[in-house]
Order: sequence, then structure tokens, then C-alpha cells
Amino acid sequence: MKYMLLMQFSAATADFPAIDTWTPQEIQAHIAFMRDTNAELSAAGELVDAQGLAMPDTAKIVRSHGGGAPVVTEGPFPETKEWVAGWWIVDCETPERAVEIAAAVSAAPGPGGAALDMPIEVRQVMSAPPGEL
Repeated sequence: MKYMLLMQFSAATADFPAIDTWTPQEIQAHIAFMRDTNAELSAAGELVDAQGLAMPDTAKIVRSHGGGAPVVTEGPFPETKEWVAGWWIVDCETPERAVEIAAAVSAAPGPGGAALDMPIEVRQVMSAPPGEL
């Protein structure tokens, strides 16, 4: 089964400082951890794809009523407290394995090398709607 793991960053808190306050070495350690994780998942045959996303201030929200020009709102969005920072699609034998991978990623190093404990949302990738629909 395929699962999408969504890595969410939060607005700065005491437990989760804004990434622009991290030292270059802390950012490099975080990125190295993610590369190593991707290499391990790839070697295990579980990695389908993984991507990081640009910061939320580069985002655009697009809405359309189906007629006329769409309405495009450009970031930053001050009301946003959390944002998706990146994602993986993994192909695992069990949902428990997807949760195990998410837990490992949640503990990625942050400032001072401490585990970030960042939320990782795990969602099954569906090829079709559930049968009851």
C-alpha cells in the first residue's frame, strides 16, 4: 500500500524555533538526516518519491468559480500557523510500517541536534474511492 507522509512545520514556538533562526550547521545536519532517510527507504524499496517544498511566503492560493478569471492570493499568509514543508510517498506492506517511518522522520534533528518531534501526517494514497461510496 502507498502512503503519503506530510511533514508539517509550525510557527515558531519555544519547542520549535523558526528555521530561519537555525545555524547553518543545524540546517545541514537536518538536510543530511533527510537524505540518509531517503537513501535507506530507497534501498529498502519503499521510497516512491520525496520532495521538499518552498517556504510558505512563496505560496499562491488559487480559487475559481468556474467562470472568468481565477482569484489568486499570494503569500505570506499571516494566519497560517502550520504548513506542509515536504512529503514522501512510500510503498509499505503495512500501515504500521508507514507509521514507523513517520516516527523516524518526526525525530529529525533541529537546533542543538535535538529531535524536532514535528508532526508527520500519514495518509493512505487511494487509487479509487472506498467501495461504500
